Amino acid sequence: MSTRVRVRFAPSPTGPLHIGGVRTALLNYLFAKKHGGDFILRIEDTDQKRYVEGAEEYITKALKWLNIPYDQGPDSEAEIQEKYGPFRQSERKELYKKYAEELLNSGWAYYAFDTPEELDAERLKSESDGGKFTYNWATRGTLQNSLSLDTQEVQKRIESGEPYVIRFKSPVDESIKLNDIIRGEIIIDTNILDDKVLFKSDGMPTYHLANIVDDHLMEITHVIRGEEWLPSLALHVLLYRAFGWDAPEFAHLPLILKSVGKGKLSKRDGDKLGFPVFPLQWTDPVSGEVSSGYKEQGYYPEAVVNFLAFLGWNPGTEQELFSLDELIEAFEIEKVQKAGARFDPDKTKWYNHQYLQKQSNDDLAKELCDYIEQSTARRTDLRIDYLSKVAGLLKERVNFVSELVVEGDFFLRAPENFQEKAVKKQWKEHTASYMNQVAMVIESVNDFNSQTIEETVKSWISEKELSFGQVMPPLRLALVGEMKGPHVFDIIDLLGKTQTLDRIQYAVTKLG
Repeated sequence: MSTRVRVRFAPSPTGPLHIGGVRTALLNYLFAKKHGGDFILRIEDTDQKRYVEGAEEYITKALKWLNIPYDQGPDSEAEIQEKYGPFRQSERKELYKKYAEELLNSGWAYYAFDTPEELDAERLKSESDGGKFTYNWATRGTLQNSLSLDTQEVQKRIESGEPYVIRFKSPVDESIKLNDIIRGEIIIDTNILDDKVLFKSDGMPTYHLANIVDDHLMEITHVIRGEEWLPSLALHVLLYRAFGWDAPEFAHLPLILKSVGKGKLSKRDGDKLGFPVFPLQWTDPVSGEVSSGYKEQGYYPEAVVNFLAFLGWNPGTEQELFSLDELIEAFEIEKVQKAGARFDPDKTKWYNHQYLQKQSNDDLAKELCDYIEQSTARRTDLRIDYLSKVAGLLKERVNFVSELVVEGDFFLRAPENFQEKAVKKQWKEHTASYMNQVAMVIESVNDFNSQTIEETVKSWISEKELSFGQVMPPLRLALVGEMKGPHVFDIIDLLGKTQTLDRIQYAVTKLG
């Protein structure tokens, strides 16, 4: 086995990549880079019945967007392909028969000819007796396989084209010690194992055989995968023993749990509670159903990477914001927890908020410009320098660039209507007169900036012996259309004198 650390992410192209899969890819990547090793992408597409068009491309696009680059994969150069490839299991299927036959010859596997109907009958019989049917040491001697049939009969069935499978022959009366980096020592009684199918007569291996053969030939040193594969660990370790190969080290990551209730996080949970569970938007090629993605909802890839790293792992410090390089430096797989990690939609927004704050106002302005260009209902003559100032005033209030439009809509277009509840509360008998007067005060300001405007207006309020409540709330209402927004004088400064006076005049005319 290679002395260089080599890990793999091996998704099946059966649909969009769930964030649980992304988390698995990320932690494999962090582990590889922490130890100066290689991160490999292998596409496990042996299940052709469940293959979905476009799913492999989706996987590679998602990893690229998240900046989790693989070192070797389906598009690797010829030299790498020759040594380790191909990186799609469907292109490797000629390999697997050889290894299945090797297990047959060594006595670690056997042919089984049982039909689905015969196996169903066995299950029903066991259930009627209050038990549960398992194809293993206790039953294999009485079933239709090469352990119970004579050699000539087996050969005759194979030559006649009768469908068969090759099953692993699990050992009897043995306790095997398994070690998991995260979960520690696990002891399994081999008598509880079933004889898994490894290979089918149609020439395709099952996951178990293909997985072990590929990991060995690709010199994988550490298998870091989801908890759902923990029940397969004993079989996989036994397969390595059967082949006489050194097994890699294993680490099984905790499940990502629902934000509410029990169980594993699913697409349905995201649909119900309004958050994505996929990195990128996905359109089902058959139904046409569109599923939202983190990218399209306005998340920064750095934020997605950061919150996924913390689902089941913690550096043991107070620090929560990490760049990818910092994650690589801090990551220790031994600090991954055993228990499931509960998904928190609000925390994911918090992470995006933090990364939005890190963006420069100019960069946010460009993102905002791209966003508002999609809406013809808003001003299209806004300059980047103006939008940069808008972003600077509002970014602490929002989690997404799209929310800058909602929070600062009044910066993008003058209000045409005024919130009814605010009008009733703020617009009194003498308010129009006060607004006309404050407009004259604002017009008189020469050095037009927030501080000077504020000092001038507040001085006028004091001279007129008015209360701030008589002037400031209705002034905000006139400028914004409702009672929201940053400091009023910052709004005036950014809108400029002409726009400010126009809005006050419009409010006086409309509200009287």
